[in-house]
Amino acid sequence: MRSHPEFIATFGQAIAAGGLPPGVTATAPDEAERRFAVYRNNVAHSLTEALKARFPVMERLVGAEFFAAMAGVYWKDSPPPSPVLFQWGETFPDFLAAFPPLAGLPYLPDVARLELARGRAYHAADAAPAPPEAVAAAAAGADRARLILHPSVQRLAAPWAFVTIWQANQPGSAAPGKIEAARAEAALVLRDRQHAVQVETLGPSDNAFLARLMAGHSLLAAAEAATAAEPRHDAGPFLMRLIRHGAITQITFGETP
Repeated sequence: MRSHPEFIATFGQAIAAGGLPPGVTATAPDEAERRFAVYRNNVAHSLTEALKARFPVMERLVGAEFFAAMAGVYWKDSPPPSPVLFQWGETFPDFLAAFPPLAGLPYLPDVARLELARGRAYHAADAAPAPPEAVAAAAAGADRARLILHPSVQRLAAPWAFVTIWQANQPGSAAPGKIEAARAEAALVLRDRQHAVQVETLGPSDNAFLARLMAGHSLLAAAEAATAAEPRHDAGPFLMRLIRHGAITQITFGETP
């Protein structure tokens, strides 16, 4: 007799590959096959809907019919590891990058990574913002101050206009003009004080500044990286954006590396 884990494994394989799994029976053999086919279709529909809910812009970009077919290939290759479906899809951007029918649309994986980042931000842990006096102290000791950012904060960068493409495909957006897809962009993704997920485009200097902060460098080192990207960069407005969103949660002080 097969163990329960073995039965579950063969059951899952049958859902993906078709056919009746060993050990599944009914009084009438044809009835068992019919019922399992219905179950398989329900699973396929549920997984497609779950993927669509996490990547709505991707469905809009490729069309509902193509997305459903692509989702079928994806879930057979990468089935959910747990019943918690909102956590499923972490490998979907990499799948898109290797999916031959999308070879002519190289920006799509980065659009999907942006959608994935939004989901992560939404479900990220809570953390209280640092008090204003702590932020003021960080500015006074910029050579040693390191900013700890909210768990939802993420930085994305790509050689494609993935933020512009994502924004142009939001519900209610006006029809976009011609988008130059081969244009590098970067984005800040976070959950703000009102628990809304924000997506903001980063210029080269703010992108360099945030990259250094997230890598654990001092506030001064981050400012220097930003100035190297754009000589006249002023870190003040970007820091105010982070403060306004409640994205700075702690300041630590240490020796300059």
